[in-house]
Amino acid sequence: MIWRSIVGKLWITILMLVTAVLGILAILLFQFFENFHLSQVEDELSNHASFIVATIEQGEGQPQSFRSVRQLEHAHGMKVVIFRENIPYWTTDPAVEESNYIPPLFFANHQTFEAVFEGERQVISPIAYEQPGDEQPSEYIVVGAPAYTQNDQFAIFLYNSLDLMDETTAETKRIILLAAGIGLILTTFFAFFLSSRVTAPLRKMRQVTLEVAKGKFDTSVPMLTHDEIGQLAIAFNRMRRQLNNNINALNYEKAQLTRILSSMADGVITLNRRGDMVVTNPPAERFLEAYAYENDENQGLPERLQLLFQKVVTHEEEEWVELSVQGRTYASLMTPLYDEDHVRGVVLVIRDMTEERQHDKLRKDFIANVSHELRTPIAMLQGYSEALLDHVAETEEEKEEMTRIIYDESLRMGRLVNELLDLARMESGNITLIKQDFEVVQLAKKVHQKFQQMAKDAELDLHFDSSEEEAIIYADPDRIEQVLTNLYSNAVRHTESGGSITCSMTSTNETVKIHITDTGTGIPESDLPFVFERFYKADKARTRGNAGTGLGLAIVKNIIESHGGEIVVQSKEGMGTTFTITLHKALERKD
Repeated sequence: MIWRSIVGKLWITILMLVTAVLGILAILLFQFFENFHLSQVEDELSNHASFIVATIEQGEGQPQSFRSVRQLEHAHGMKVVIFRENIPYWTTDPAVEESNYIPPLFFANHQTFEAVFEGERQVISPIAYEQPGDEQPSEYIVVGAPAYTQNDQFAIFLYNSLDLMDETTAETKRIILLAAGIGLILTTFFAFFLSSRVTAPLRKMRQVTLEVAKGKFDTSVPMLTHDEIGQLAIAFNRMRRQLNNNINALNYEKAQLTRILSSMADGVITLNRRGDMVVTNPPAERFLEAYAYENDENQGLPERLQLLFQKVVTHEEEEWVELSVQGRTYASLMTPLYDEDHVRGVVLVIRDMTEERQHDKLRKDFIANVSHELRTPIAMLQGYSEALLDHVAETEEEKEEMTRIIYDESLRMGRLVNELLDLARMESGNITLIKQDFEVVQLAKKVHQKFQQMAKDAELDLHFDSSEEEAIIYADPDRIEQVLTNLYSNAVRHTESGGSITCSMTSTNETVKIHITDTGTGIPESDLPFVFERFYKADKARTRGNAGTGLGLAIVKNIIESHGGEIVVQSKEGMGTTFTITLHKALERKD
């Protein structure tokens, strides 16, 4: 704010000083002019009173001497009352001057004017008289003077209302206030101009300092004067150049370090001696988020790593430990970080060893799973075929049952082979997608409705919740329906009677998210990293009905990723599972 700046303070100081001087001067001028106007009225009435006294005394109180009094009264707007031997003798006509008329008896009964009636001296006095019908008395200035002739004594009273003087005084006050206001305005502009000129170099230096604080080191302070402020500008520019060189060197090193950390596949965390995290890279942040989700804690360093940190700082030796988070195995290597001769922190390197340890196992498991999945239907085909050839079946019903089993197993083997081929095409990028703009909410409702009877037979509750009535995406509707069908089928198979399955949809300006949530048996933590792998199957004891081929989720993931989307799974054993699909809207699609 301007009031807190040097310009504002200097401006306000000058303004307050001038205001105080003008205020005192105005008060003194008000008092002076008020006394001056009152004195002027008194002098005027005194002069007229002296003239009337002289006229009466020269005319010996004859009636013709009062003719000039009447003329004087009309010319100057004053009122005259004359007593002769203390008896009202001549007065202003009350019918003509009713508004400011004072009865003669008022003067006769007023103690202030006793000296006039006694002929001692002239009296000048303000009085207050309340006219009939007025709410408050009016103020008057009265001049009383005695006059003598050879035979009579006269008491002459001249009075006039102070309203005219008040109007004159008010007009004078208005002129004084106007002059003071003009002077104050001129002073305001002058003070602001003066303070701005004086503080201009300091304000410029402050502006440059703020620019430097924002990192704009190429801004220099102009040297406008050769006084102390100019020397300060020279010193500041020298400091700015040196600081710019140091910051550039630090930024270069920091950028280089940031690029190295960001490009690393391993997670890196730097901790100070108190155990506070100073630097983290994206892989490390993902590790901490997974740990926080698994343990329902705020994102922070795991307890085992905190203990390892204390050990490394105490013994100043390199230590490592393995952690299991969300079914993935991480090797954590912690090394002390030295500052000359003492430990100032540690560097923690976190490597995801899951893929490395499971790579060979997955290759072996794939061959074993394919062999196992094909061996079972082939064995059944061979067994029942031999039974038919050996005429083991005695009745037509038994033959028909064996034939049905052979047919079902051949379908299962064909489905397995077809899904393997589909998955292979998807992973090789040879899948053909017929993309178009379509309404995904209605498609989700259609799939939801398709499973109503199956859920009713399994004694499950189906719920559908969408924050929007419609959402247009650019995708292959048949493939998206295949994805939703697979997820619904898995949810029904893995949810016990009395449970529920909920499909909820949310959207942003760019994406649509579909959440399939069940209250089923959940997925063991150790299996979470492999749910989208080929031939992954849940424990058969936890599955309702026949188990699938183990290729469904792998196909689902490939379909979603071929649309430029994403699918993630969150699950806790015994509490349920949530699959979340993210797809881009039609207006924001990524070709």
